[in-house]
Amino acid sequence: MKTTPISVTEAARNFADCVNRVRYQNMTFVLLKNGTPVARLVPDGEKTCTGRDLAEALAGLELSPENAKAWRKDLQRARKMLKPPVDRWR
Repeated sequence: MKTTPISVTEAARNFADCVNRVRYQNMTFVLLKNGTPVARLVPDGEKTCTGRDLAEALAGLELSPENAKAWRKDLQRARKMLKPPVDRWR
C-alpha cells in the first residue's frame, strides 16, 4: 500500500480526490500540520491491531515458562524504546 504525506491544507482543498484515491487506488495519506503527522486517511478495510485486540489474543494463549520469560523480556525492551506523548498544553 502506498503512503503519501500531504499537508492538511492540501488535503482540504482536494478532499474528494484524496478520498477517491484511498478507495480506488488503496492509498494511505498521512496528514501533516506544520510538517508534523497528525492523522491518517486510510482505506476502511485496512487491518489494524489495537492494544485491546492484542490483550484479547494473548488472554487465551498459554505460553511455556521459557516463552513467557522471553515475552516479558521483549515487552520490557519495547517499553523502554517507547517515548511518552508530548503534552502540548503545558
